[in-house]
Amino acid sequence: MASIQIGQHTLKSFDITTKETMQHYLKELSSDISDYTFAANFIWLSNSTGFFAIIEDCFCLFALSGGELAMLLPPIGKKEYQHKAILECFKIMNENNSSLYYSKIEYVDERMLENFVESLEEGTVIFDALQDYVIEKKLVDYIYSSDKLIELKGKAFHSKRNEINKFNIVYSDYEIVRLNAQEHSVQIMQLFNKWVSDRIKYMPKEEADIFLDGIFQEKHAVQRMLKFFDELNLIGIVIYINGEIKGFTVGEKINETTSSVIIEKTDFEVLGCAQFIFREFSKLLKEYYGTEYINIGDDMGFENLKKVKMSYRPDRLIPKYTIYQK
Repeated sequence: MASIQIGQHTLKSFDITTKETMQHYLKELSSDISDYTFAANFIWLSNSTGFFAIIEDCFCLFALSGGELAMLLPPIGKKEYQHKAILECFKIMNENNSSLYYSKIEYVDERMLENFVESLEEGTVIFDALQDYVIEKKLVDYIYSSDKLIELKGKAFHSKRNEINKFNIVYSDYEIVRLNAQEHSVQIMQLFNKWVSDRIKYMPKEEADIFLDGIFQEKHAVQRMLKFFDELNLIGIVIYINGEIKGFTVGEKINETTSSVIIEKTDFEVLGCAQFIFREFSKLLKEYYGTEYINIGDDMGFENLKKVKMSYRPDRLIPKYTIYQK
């Protein structure tokens, strides 16, 4: 489907050719949230249908799922235009959707909430000013000092250092190379499939059902990431042990100070590999981009993933909100 018409607005297909347009509007932002990049949305929309429109000189990204429209990001543009854009976007969603419940804006940075009102009188509380909306806190992005992830100093990181030391002893013949999508795609997908199989083995059944619901989308996201790796200006590494890829990780630059880890997978049977490749990729991000901070995304609501991310002692947690209408 090339486009859809809703009222006077034409929503165009969100594809690789949209990159330049979206990046033009992203220059207006100063957020460290990992979702505010073209690549992050393009990759994860692989199992959905993405559409965009320029509304009130803001880039507005929609996802069509089951016939219902929602916004994956707040309108991206200058602050003075965002209030009108948000009102118009809700009109578009309401006209299309079967219920107001489906009309929502996801992944909203806390600092951007104030951009959803035209102006605030002195002393006005932002949440009072947004009285026509329901604002629900969802997930948080985990932000770390790159130096902290590289050096792993102190008692808090004792176990991480031990895992890396054990890895170096047992797998001293490892090799790390920059990810090349053409060369590494087949083995990366083989590792991904093994990772899924291993996760299910050790996962409680009640969590496995939820996990499997999302794994199909994640698999297609990895495939799309590999297919468009160069066009998306991504950077990554793979780790070889005995000629086989046992781990890979991919990221990108968010802004001048912050980079993100988009995806990382390692073989569960290679102890210490996850800790080792994470540290090595942190080194590369700092060296290549001059990164001061690394965003490793949210925990998707999984308690085990939350524990792992908290174990690295984040410097900041950036809340992400969803906005509904009352």
